[in-house]
Amino acid sequence: MLKILHIAPINFAGVPYDFYQMHNACGDYSRIITLHKNERVFPEDICLNLPLPNNVLARKFRFMKVKAIEQQVKSTAHYFKPKNIFENLYFNIYDFLIQPKIEKTISDYELNDFDIIHYDGGLDFYRNSKQAIKWKKQGKKIVCCYFGSDLRIRGLIKELDEISDLNITSEYDHLALKKNIEYLFYPYDTSELPQKKERTSEAIKIIHSPTNRKYKGTELIISVIEKIKKKRKIEFLLMENVDRNKLLEIKSQCDISIDQVGGTMGGTGYGKAGVETLAMGIPTITNMPKDYADWLPENPFVVANNSDELYGSLIELIDNESLRQEIGFKGMEWIKKYHSFEGVNKKLKQLYKQYGITEA
Repeated sequence: MLKILHIAPINFAGVPYDFYQMHNACGDYSRIITLHKNERVFPEDICLNLPLPNNVLARKFRFMKVKAIEQQVKSTAHYFKPKNIFENLYFNIYDFLIQPKIEKTISDYELNDFDIIHYDGGLDFYRNSKQAIKWKKQGKKIVCCYFGSDLRIRGLIKELDEISDLNITSEYDHLALKKNIEYLFYPYDTSELPQKKERTSEAIKIIHSPTNRKYKGTELIISVIEKIKKKRKIEFLLMENVDRNKLLEIKSQCDISIDQVGGTMGGTGYGKAGVETLAMGIPTITNMPKDYADWLPENPFVVANNSDELYGSLIELIDNESLRQEIGFKGMEWIKKYHSFEGVNKKLKQLYKQYGITEA
C-alpha cells in the first residue's frame, strides 16, 4: 500500500479531491491538504484555510498580471518570477507568517510518513519550495500535476520543477508547453451525479456554466445564442456562482451543454464541467484544434472552434433528437472507459514504475 499525499492551493473544480478519493478507493492511503478554501464549496479533506488577499487592490493587481501575460505568445512554459521587489517581499513575508501553521499541520497529520507527494498545481506550501526540497532530501518522491492556467499564466516554480520525479497533466496543450510531462485523464466518480431528467417542455434547454467568462468564451457563446433564439425555440441557462449540488441538478434537466468556445489564454478541450455533462448523457460542445480532436481517443465531444461552427452544431443538435441521444450515450460510455477510478489509477501506477517512483 502506497501512502500518497496531495497538496493543492485550492481544490480546483474538485479534481485534486477526486485523485485523493481514487487512491483510497483503489487500496492506497491518501490525504489532501488544501491551502485555501474553494468558494464553490467542493468537498475538502484537510483545508488550512490560509488567508488569500481578495480586496479590490489585490484583484486588480492579479488582473493586470494576467493581462500582461496574455499579450505574450509563449511556445514553452516559463519560470515564475516575482514582478518586482514588492511582490517578492510579499511572498517572503507571507511564507514567514504561515510557517508555524504549516509545521503544526505536518506534525499533527504525520505528513512526513508519506512516500509520494503530489503537488497539484505545481506549488509547494512555500513559494521557494523549501518543504518540497526537504522532503526530496528525505527520499520522498515528488509528482507535479498541472491543471490549467497554473502552467500557462503563473508558470513553473523553478525550485520544484528541478526536483520533480514525474510531471503529469490533464490539459492537452500542456504537452507542447513542457517537454517532460505525461498526459493523464483525471479520475471522476459518477455516483455523485443526479439522473438525467426527461424533457418536460418544448423548448430545448442549453446550459453554459463558466468559472471564468474570458477563458470560456462566454461573450461569443451568448452572441450565437441570441441568433439561435430568433430561429429556434430554446431556453438558455447561463449558470455562474451557483451552489454545486444545485448546478448538477439543473444540468440534469438540460439537453445540450456548451463547455467553452473561443476563450483566451490557450484553454482548449474540456474540464470538470464537460466531464459532468458527458457522464449525464448530455451532448457537450467545446473547442479543440484539429490535432487535439484527432488525438483524443474516441472523441465524444461536438467540436466547435468559432461562432459559425457553434451556430451550425447547435442547430443540428436542436433539430435532431436521435442525434442528441446517440451522442449522449457515447459520452456516458466514454467517461466510464477513460475517467473511471480503476482506469486512471492503473495508468498512474504505470507512470510511477516508468519514472522510478515505485519498483518495476
